[in-house]
Amino acid sequence: MAEIDLTKLTKLYYSIGELASMLDVNASLLRFWEKEFQLQVVKKNAKGNRMYSIKEIATINKIYTLVKIQGYTLDGAKTQLNLSKAHSDPKRNTQKDSIIERLESIRDRLKELKTS
Repeated sequence: MAEIDLTKLTKLYYSIGELASMLDVNASLLRFWEKEFQLQVVKKNAKGNRMYSIKEIATINKIYTLVKIQGYTLDGAKTQLNLSKAHSDPKRNTQKDSIIERLESIRDRLKELKTS
């Protein structure tokens, strides 16, 4: 069992199969965690398959560490995630999220222009 080294990720988005392979878990476990932890995977490909951003992978990586490595129950992992969110600076995170969203929309627009 090993966590994902986020610094070694080179792509913008990863499929559920790629993510499951990196964590050595089943894709069904990732879908279960999405429901259980109320995670939103915002990007889907043309077929409707989930595409995970680095930010989403980081969250799943935290869940993986808490549940699989540190042995937390699902409720305990939820509590730990909520505590870490409470300790972070919400204003800074909101600004960072806003910038990331803007950059992603610019990138998507550039991709559209490239293909047309």
